[in-house]
Amino acid sequence: MAELEKLRVKALGLLNNCRDNIASKEASAAIRSQMVGILGDLKKYQGEEKFSLNEITERIQTYIIEFMKDELKRLKSDAEAQIRICIDEKELQDTKVAFLGKRGKLTSILRGMKDLSESERPVMGALANTIRETVEKQFTEKLEELKAKKLEEKIRSEIVDITLPARHQRSGHIHPLDKALREIMKSFIRMGYSVEEGPEIEEDFYNFECLNLPKDHPARDMQDSFYITPEILLRTHTSPVQVRTLRKHIPNSPIRMIAPGKVFRWDNDATHSPVFHQVEGLVVDKGIKFSDLKGTLEIFLKDLFGADTKIRFRASYFPFTEPSAEVDISFASRTHSESNDPDWLEILGCGMVHNMVLKLNGYDPNIVSGFAFGMGIERIAMLLYGIDDLRNFYENDIRFLEQF
Repeated sequence: MAELEKLRVKALGLLNNCRDNIASKEASAAIRSQMVGILGDLKKYQGEEKFSLNEITERIQTYIIEFMKDELKRLKSDAEAQIRICIDEKELQDTKVAFLGKRGKLTSILRGMKDLSESERPVMGALANTIRETVEKQFTEKLEELKAKKLEEKIRSEIVDITLPARHQRSGHIHPLDKALREIMKSFIRMGYSVEEGPEIEEDFYNFECLNLPKDHPARDMQDSFYITPEILLRTHTSPVQVRTLRKHIPNSPIRMIAPGKVFRWDNDATHSPVFHQVEGLVVDKGIKFSDLKGTLEIFLKDLFGADTKIRFRASYFPFTEPSAEVDISFASRTHSESNDPDWLEILGCGMVHNMVLKLNGYDPNIVSGFAFGMGIERIAMLLYGIDDLRNFYENDIRFLEQF
């Protein structure tokens, strides 16, 4: 009983001390901690001198509740004050963790709820939740304020001078060579031709030998070539694509194709370029005649240049066709006003596929025949668009290109 008496005296002394220090922030937490300790000791003697102990424990619990309420109110006011002075999002987040985090001040206060009576816990829990919600709302509002301020500063720093002239986005143009090629391809595709492609770095075998041009043939001198090795060169025409197409088809099967592409020869002046573009065509089938070639080219040229286009075939020579011809055209605008004679312009070469070319590539000239033709895209474009110098196509002069 002596120990119980000591506890009672200690508890009464602590209660008397509360009257003087309850308003002190530093003292309240320490006193509440001492009260919690004494309250735990008093509960050991529950049942002994029941009235006196109950009175003391109730008074202690009352003070503990008051202390907790005061601490919660102080937490709320401290949090509000700290939130107001935060200047960025990181500082605000650190403040939130300090007050509402798992190891924050609110959690520390709520640990004391285990010492409250069952009837007081819900009341204290509701008060703590109200304060938590209030503080969290203030955090959210402050966060939005800081974000708005940050956005405003960013907008102010990135301000655009609307008095400056606008930067117009310039539209591109299809290159005149591409425009001409599209028109050529469109015409032949309507006649049922396929479009074939092949390598620009070609073997001598496909570029010459398979086209009836063996290594000692004098016709090779007609084409100044760029050789990489004795057997490899930059292709001088797109005819190797015809050869490759013949060889990948079943022998004597029908073919109707065109081969557009870039070719290379040692030429460089106002009407010739070391790099230029060609479209070649090939038709192979049973019963193909020169009249089929003439009819095809007449349809194509009138489709491309207009129905009033005049067409002339002249005998010529190519090692891979026999007979061979050059095709000239004339427009109404090219006719001499006095004599009314047409002013002819060479436009392409053509002919019936040489029997040796068919044999070299697996076709039997006794069963099938064919015709071939080839033209320079640059020359077609110069006629279509009235361009007088071939070099304009490659100089990237914006003043020239903007016209198309």
